[in-house]
Amino acid sequence: MTASVAGAATEATDPGLAGLGLRDAARLVASGTISSEELTASCLARIAETEEQIGAWAHLDPDYALMQARSCDAKRAAGDPLGVLHGVPVGVKDLVDVAGLPCERGTILDAGRRPDRDAHAVSQIRAAGAVILGKTVTTELALYQPGKTRNPHDITRTPGGSSSGSAAAVADCMVPGAIGSQTNGSVIRPASFCGIYGYKPSAGMVSRRGVAPLSETFDTLGTLARSLEDAALLGDVIAGYDAGDPWTRPAGPPKLLETALSEPPVRPRFAFVRTPLWDRADEDTREGLAHLCAALGDVDEVGLPDVFERALDLHGTVMGAEVALNFAHYYERGRDRLSEKLRAVIETGQRVLARDYLAAKEQIHTFDRALNDIFDRYDAILTPATRGEAPGSETTGDPAFCTTWTFCGVPAVSVPLLVGSNGLPIGVQVVGRRGQDGRLLRSVRWLAAQLVTRTGRSE
Repeated sequence: MTASVAGAATEATDPGLAGLGLRDAARLVASGTISSEELTASCLARIAETEEQIGAWAHLDPDYALMQARSCDAKRAAGDPLGVLHGVPVGVKDLVDVAGLPCERGTILDAGRRPDRDAHAVSQIRAAGAVILGKTVTTELALYQPGKTRNPHDITRTPGGSSSGSAAAVADCMVPGAIGSQTNGSVIRPASFCGIYGYKPSAGMVSRRGVAPLSETFDTLGTLARSLEDAALLGDVIAGYDAGDPWTRPAGPPKLLETALSEPPVRPRFAFVRTPLWDRADEDTREGLAHLCAALGDVDEVGLPDVFERALDLHGTVMGAEVALNFAHYYERGRDRLSEKLRAVIETGQRVLARDYLAAKEQIHTFDRALNDIFDRYDAILTPATRGEAPGSETTGDPAFCTTWTFCGVPAVSVPLLVGSNGLPIGVQVVGRRGQDGRLLRSVRWLAAQLVTRTGRSE
């Protein structure tokens, strides 16, 4: 077992233009080297080739996608100003509203639902000039019941959840980038299993307006891409203040990509944190992280205060109560059409007492203070993203290694650095101080570059 950058997502035929990343594709479209229509057609051809096996898309309308692409090409020909993603296809998780397209949220109870307004993040993506390629599969209401999507590395295994389709579509080169959401581990885990980058921003950085609510305390939109720079670029596009989401705050643009590409003023310092869940980690993950820390050198192992042993229970209390509230209408009108797993989450949440809910939320501040003590000494934390390689498709995998960081609202990135004993990718989770997402992304880029230099491997 060695620390390495994971390889290509699939052994299907050459994806052609569909294999381009967001930044490269945007540059080529803007220069006129390729057209948006050619790029979009290549993505659609890739989907036609592999979708039957992978099942990444909940809704795809090729005519609508090509219509947007032709409009992008016409704007460029007319000399109109171009956005940073002009003419580039992007996938949108089917929990997020796109005007005129189905948004059925992975449940039969929302069959036929078509919103008439874009979610705030989608409007930002459109403003950047992107083509909305289609809606990617989510698990049932973004919780634990697996959907139809399979892992491009091994179709007998899960791609993770709940941003299953977004991760699989990006990994299989069906689309250069996609947005997902995380309430527990739904960006980081599928990114790890699918061998791509997953970026979960700090709480409050991205508006959730137009996204089906699970847990207002934890719901976060994130990005999935095949490079860190692309994940940062898409993060820049969707971030920002929205008066329609009181969790966001007026602030200047985060400049995630610009900061990620900058040189650190000093060598970043990393803390290796096992977390109280270390005994859940597979041997592949344990050995891989040991090799990673050795390859980097000067990585300190740091323990978390005892209170962190309660993280999973505290998160479950808050999330369960809020899911029970937000999904009450589904439960009341169609509980027999919900999966047993989802009914159990709702019914457990219904039993949470108000005093326990409020006390659990208050602990977020205690956790944040403890983490700030670590981030006063270190730029970022290295920790598992998942137990190990993707398990079978009957599950979406264990989100436990993501829970603590989601509870605290800190930014996190799954970095495809390890390969397991079965040749499948395993992500390393890198966590930063809340509100310092750019610094985290810069540290991740430095880390990946150091591993390429010291191990002789390349992406």
